[in-house]
Amino acid sequence: MHIPAYAHGTIRAALPAVPTGRQMAGLDCCVCGAPFGRDLGAVPLGPAPEASLSGCRPCLSRLVTRSRETRDAGLTQNAEQARKDSEAWESVRDHYLARLDAVRQAAEAVAELAGNGEVPPLRIAWLSISLESAHAWIPDTPEPPATADREDHLLTNAEMLMGGAMITARGAVADRLVYHLVNESQPEEPEMCQELECPEDCSGRHDTSHIDCGPDAIFEDLLEHDVSIEEPGPAPLSPRLAALFAPKPEEPPPLFPLLEEQASATFPRLGIDPDDPEVLLSAAAAGLAAEALLNEPLDAIRAAPSGPDAGEVFAQGVDLYRRARKALIAARDGGPERLGAFTAVASDLDLPWAGGSRFTLRAASGPVADFVRNIEEQVWITEELMRRQGWRDALLYRAFTAAFKATHHFGMPGWPAIVDAAMKRLASLDRLSAPPELADLGAVEAALLQEPDRLGVNALGWLVRHVVLG
Repeated sequence: MHIPAYAHGTIRAALPAVPTGRQMAGLDCCVCGAPFGRDLGAVPLGPAPEASLSGCRPCLSRLVTRSRETRDAGLTQNAEQARKDSEAWESVRDHYLARLDAVRQAAEAVAELAGNGEVPPLRIAWLSISLESAHAWIPDTPEPPATADREDHLLTNAEMLMGGAMITARGAVADRLVYHLVNESQPEEPEMCQELECPEDCSGRHDTSHIDCGPDAIFEDLLEHDVSIEEPGPAPLSPRLAALFAPKPEEPPPLFPLLEEQASATFPRLGIDPDDPEVLLSAAAAGLAAEALLNEPLDAIRAAPSGPDAGEVFAQGVDLYRRARKALIAARDGGPERLGAFTAVASDLDLPWAGGSRFTLRAASGPVADFVRNIEEQVWITEELMRRQGWRDALLYRAFTAAFKATHHFGMPGWPAIVDAAMKRLASLDRLSAPPELADLGAVEAALLQEPDRLGVNALGWLVRHVVLG
């Protein structure tokens, strides 16, 4: 099986931190834990097949698919970022073009007025100075983002037009001896000579060599000559500043408010201590496992000739409880998305069910698609609840599921009492026809308390049929 490079990270993240001995020996899948055999082949994951972990083809195919979807989502995200960069760039570019166009129009107007003999030379000088000020205040040519077209002909053309207009205006004003006329029109100020430390032969005229009127004075000055040019507005904020002043997005409302208060009022009567972290985690895991199995789609699948029997459902419920508990702990430390590990196993079409069962969803008849969709929806609700209200509220919600839907499920606080009553009933039954796994009552009790699926689906089915477990 070919594993693309982009999937290596996802597969490594799915490997167990501490593999079992069978996984190290390549006997069990390092992802789902299923044993390899005739129906499930091993795919080595290390450089040396004889000394590496192995995974089954269904698990690796699922992880490769997830990696490809993550990669494609990243490409979509990059495209969305490029769109945002383009919008921001167009705003900056349009403002820059507006400034160029305004200065170009002003330069053309100054050149025309400079050729008008009725306008005094001193006035032309001031118009030229304010025009030069406006030109000096033009910002540097903005640089487009890396995702935009580097060759923007609009900028090049606008800069060329403005540059030509400025050359024409400067030439026309130079003919009127701008600064000479300005300085000549200034009155004599001999009283300033001492302050300026002028030489003794100073005539009292103190020439000006540079005047800055700012970027907008030219537009007000031209209004006096009935020339109206619309001034460009303020420059747009940079994306960083715009983000600082943007209103904060509204947080989504809680999905299930008052969970804490409801749990405090309800759980003690149901034998669940909401302040005991282990009890709450186990109840939440039992609730999530129950949502996967106790539903109408599975009832329809079980009613079909190829459906699982009661022992297979019991064993699968125990296995899903363990996986749900592990996924909830991983979600606490790594985020709600880690619950996807539970979804992957619970909805796998080709993975045999627990307890030595040969049943797979792909071989089943009935609404398998509805069964898988129900698991995905229930896990999504749990993930969304974690995002909006936190990890503890998600546990409380799933513990409510267990309290009302799976009171007698493995992992619930009342399970040891159920096992104790079951052992008394089992001891009173005739077990001659029972599976050999039920012969040693001490071993049966230990298995029921710790790993009921270890008894196998035949023994669990016998116990369910004889109402041993209630």
